[in-house]
Amino acid sequence: MLKEFKEFITGGNVIEFAVAVIMAGAIGKVVNGFVNLIVMPVVGHFSGGVDFSDKKIVLDAAVVDAAGAVTTPENAIMWGSWINTIISLVIIGLVMFIMIRSYNKMKKKEEAAAPAGPSDNDLLKDILEALKK
Repeated sequence: MLKEFKEFITGGNVIEFAVAVIMAGAIGKVVNGFVNLIVMPVVGHFSGGVDFSDKKIVLDAAVVDAAGAVTTPENAIMWGSWINTIISLVIIGLVMFIMIRSYNKMKKKEEAAAPAGPSDNDLLKDILEALKK
């Protein structure tokens, strides 16, 4: 069982998957930074200076004691952060679409450039004729 696990974990697919997960995390951070630091300020500018990351619906206000310490934190629906997340999702989807589209075009060019050899049926017919002789 240990040998099988070693073969599985050192196999190409697992390593490729691990690299893909790490790259996806890095791309996610870049896209979130792009949305929060570049896109949303532009959106806020054109919407009258609104900062969406602070937009929320307060369900229960924070309870503060006489000393000014928060005893019960605020309970709120953070809909502005959710909008930022939706914009991130759309941008990630667009980037993935462009990457896959480019990959598919590259693959089609490679397939078209590959020389067309005899089909399997042609090879089998040749073998059959050779056996008959």
